[in-house]
Parts: sequence; C-alpha cells; structure tokens
Amino acid sequence: MSLTLPLEERRPRRPAQPLLDVRRIYAEPAALELPRGQQVLQRWPGAEITEVASHWQIPELHGDEANVARWVRIKTEALVLGVKKSLAARPNGRSSDFIAPSTANGCAMACAYCYVPRRKGYSNPITTFANIEQITRYLDRHITRQGTKTTPNQCDPTAWLYDIGENSDCAVDATISDNVADLVALFRRRPTAKASFATKYVNRDLLELDPQGRTRVRFSLMPATMAKLVDVRTTPVAERIAAVDDFVAAGYEVHLNFSPVIVADGWLEQWTELFAQIRDGVGPTARRQLAAEIIFLTHNEQLHEVNLGWHPRAEEVLWRPELQETKRSENGAVNVRYRSGAKRGYLDQLQEALARTLPACTVRYAF
Repeated sequence: MSLTLPLEERRPRRPAQPLLDVRRIYAEPAALELPRGQQVLQRWPGAEITEVASHWQIPELHGDEANVARWVRIKTEALVLGVKKSLAARPNGRSSDFIAPSTANGCAMACAYCYVPRRKGYSNPITTFANIEQITRYLDRHITRQGTKTTPNQCDPTAWLYDIGENSDCAVDATISDNVADLVALFRRRPTAKASFATKYVNRDLLELDPQGRTRVRFSLMPATMAKLVDVRTTPVAERIAAVDDFVAAGYEVHLNFSPVIVADGWLEQWTELFAQIRDGVGPTARRQLAAEIIFLTHNEQLHEVNLGWHPRAEEVLWRPELQETKRSENGAVNVRYRSGAKRGYLDQLQEALARTLPACTVRYAF
C-alpha cells in the first residue's frame, strides 16, 4: 500500500497546538499534600481540581468508549496527579538492566501504535506521581545494592542501566514538573548507574540539567512519511535528528531507537533514506558514541478497534493480518507481530541497510 499523503495533508498546516493546555486536574488527596503536587497546581493555576480516590479509576477518562472521539482533546486538557504505591525496579535485560518505578504514566502525544493506552482503556492522559522523594530514595538504595557492574552486557558495558520512562515520555514529563530533573540529578552522582529514556519530543530545557554522561537519551526515529501518519503530535523526525549533537554537547549519552519498524510499500528504501539523513545530520562526536535499538511493530486487537474510532488511516499500515501472527507477550497480553520467519528476513534487510549507510552506528538490541 502506498504511503503517499493525500493532497490535503501535503498543504501547509496550521500552527501546531500546544501539547498541553490543562483545564482539569484529577488528583488523589495525598498527592495534593506533597510539594511536587503543589508545584503542578502552580503550573496551571486556572485548572479545575477534582479529587479522586485512585488515579487508576476515573470513569470519565478510563474505559469509556465515548472518549474515542475525544482521544487527543483529553490528552491535551486533562492531567492526573497521583501517588506511586508500588515501588520496584524490575529486571529487564533487553534495553536496560532494570525498569525503574514510574514517575509518570501516559503521554500527551498520541502515537497510534502506543501500548500504554491498552492498560487504562480509551484514553490515557499523563498521570504525574507526586511522591518523587520516596521514588528517588528507593532508587538510590537499589543502585547501592547492585554494587559495581563487572560483566558487560547489551544494556551497557560498565553501568547498571535504569529505564526511567517505561510508561511515559520523560521529555514531555519534564514540562510538567521537576520529576525528570530530580532523576537526572540522582544518576549524576551515582558512578555505577545510568538513567535511560526514549523520546519522540525535543525538549531543549533538558539541555540545562547537566547529566555528566549519566543519562542516556534514546531519540526514537522512523521515516518521516510514516511518522506523519502514525507519530501523532510528536516532534518532526528532522528536528529529533538535529537535536542529537546538542544533547551530546550538553552531557547526555545519545542513542537512537529505530522503533517501531512498520512494514509497508517502500519501507526499506525509506529506512535507508533515514539512515542517510542521520549520517549527514549528526557530527563526528555524536557518531562515535552512537548505538541503536531496532524494534519491530507489535500491535493489539483492542487498540486496533480503538484506533478505528479516531485514526482509521493509521490502521491501514498497522493492522496487516496477512503479515502478522498472534503472540502472547511477557505480561500475558495477546498481541500481533510480524510472522517470525518473515520478520527475520525484514530484520536482516534493515541491518544490512544500516551497516551499509551508517556503519558507525552499532545495534545494541533488535527485536
């Protein structure tokens, strides 16, 4: 199927609306009492405050099929304040050694393939957790217990790597509160560990946080034509590439996240073009430390049905039963992925194109 955009989508666009125009804040009472909760309220002093018993159970946000038509509006106008109850650093071993306790859940962006909305249903605006001091104390103790990393692995050769953004985009979260700044500061003083997060949003305020090499930013990239279709409300791909050198100069380790790889007509040629754009757009200092993850699309029938209600064009490339098979994920969810034999061939082709076009970029992890 063709990825050529219709004429109306190629015309000049109106100025982008702000990611967040918060008008309603749903808050657990305990979150309102904490300093971080107060900071968020001060950020949007005119917002209507509604107290809720649990950030997981807000009927007008979660599980209501009528919200499909307001998918993006809810992400723009609603914000949730909660307290993170369960603190655990889960072993991972793929992209990171551990998944850190979340300091946020949900996202103001609306990527059509995102797995996070499946957990709450129909809408998933950002939930910010106000008990940041409790979370950072837990992480500090956990890092201490690990000691020195003596065996290199695909996550990092010398440091214990903690993913701090499993269920949110930290670059967006940093526009809401100082939670991300506090995490960067924590890892800055821990020589045996690094923070890591993937992002599709260029937040240049992060350049002021002085990470001193202890935070890894993974800019998620895909061909621009596909991104215009499925990466809804994200920073344009060209701007993400242009930010790499600046983040390296500011003291971040910068890797790339080629994700998700979506198979459609011309997909390999478009990825090869993207690799060339990175080669030509990133300076020598950044290229010397560059590494990447490759993650092929995983989709979900429930999310497919939701997307049909607000962005059916995306489903033309995401939902491809003739190419996909059902597979149960590690958390028990039933998802669809490209058929294993074909996927192996797609991955080989993609890695060959990467090695030919951008040989300086090593692949840490491919799935």
